[in-house]
Amino acid sequence: LSVTIVLCGICQWCQRKLGKRYKTSLETVGTPDSSRGRSEKKTIKLPAGGKAANTAPVTGQPPHDESDRKTEPHSSVSDLVNSLTSEMLMLSPGSEDDEGHDGISRENLGRIQFSVGYNFQESTLTVKIMKAQELPAKDFSGTSDPFVKIYLLPDKKHKLETKVKRKNLNPHWNETFLFEGFPYEKVVQRVLYLQVLDYDRFSRNDPIGEVSIPLNKVDLTQMQTFWKDLKPCSDGSGSRGELLLSLCYNPSANSIVVNIIKARNLKAMDIGGTSDPYVKVWLMYKDKRVEKKKTVVMKRCLNPVFNESFAFDIPTERLRETTIVITVMDKDRLSRNDVIGKIYLSWKSGPGEVKHWKDMIARPRQAVAQWHQLKA
Repeated sequence: LSVTIVLCGICQWCQRKLGKRYKTSLETVGTPDSSRGRSEKKTIKLPAGGKAANTAPVTGQPPHDESDRKTEPHSSVSDLVNSLTSEMLMLSPGSEDDEGHDGISRENLGRIQFSVGYNFQESTLTVKIMKAQELPAKDFSGTSDPFVKIYLLPDKKHKLETKVKRKNLNPHWNETFLFEGFPYEKVVQRVLYLQVLDYDRFSRNDPIGEVSIPLNKVDLTQMQTFWKDLKPCSDGSGSRGELLLSLCYNPSANSIVVNIIKARNLKAMDIGGTSDPYVKVWLMYKDKRVEKKKTVVMKRCLNPVFNESFAFDIPTERLRETTIVITVMDKDRLSRNDVIGKIYLSWKSGPGEVKHWKDMIARPRQAVAQWHQLKA
């Protein structure tokens, strides 16, 4: 089995890391793409036998200043493998099979364009990550630093990655991944899984959304291009629980009062199947932390009631550049406290958060309450 991935180029780092285990064959193909840069394709020959001996040098490659990208847990991929069923419908390019079921609306996480095809003469599977649109903002500055992880499930150990696109909610990658020497009968047993994440240099990367396609449901005789809506990542973020809070804006006093009311169905973080939750509230202006408040700790409780209010002074002219970050934490006396989930409230957050923010502005001097799903 041979895998083709994107690398930063033929550099001494790549040769030193890969030379011991692989024979490398690096090829770069570039074509102008208006002002978006070049389409890149580079290859690495892996040992025969269908398994890579070690892909750490690949996934840990340092593209420009992304060398310290954090390794993500594989729980999202494991959950996805367990949830896939043989009843999935035949997919066609551009099909809209990602709509919510039973009339339940969900948060818009953006969409991704990619193509996939198989060359029978060369026994090569080609996957091209093209671009994404309308990604949600994950950073305090109201933007994200997205990149894509690529798996061929059920292989969960070896992942490939695109480059990080800095401060971009509509990124263009145009990166090609070739899986060479891959027999067709094995290709159709795999599931193409793409996970879009927000790169964070100093903490855990934030999942944005995911897409999965069983390759036996795709006509691989020619390159097929897909636009797919991103779904919430099945990494447990959907089961982190919910938080009820209210916001009250007083324009004459230039203040916002945040009332942390209660939480429900919080994720158990302790060995005993429970948590000791408390809530931190950060006032951010642009990318800077201004002020922090926090609630008391509720011992061994997954449905805590806080009813604590915090007032923040916010001049009207700063309102559009202000973000209120709500973090539900699990208190641990013997080790570092764990993050259960977060909420970002501002003009530029997700749809649910933006709605709450706008409702607060539209109803001054009234406490506007809303439930929020905690996110990773």
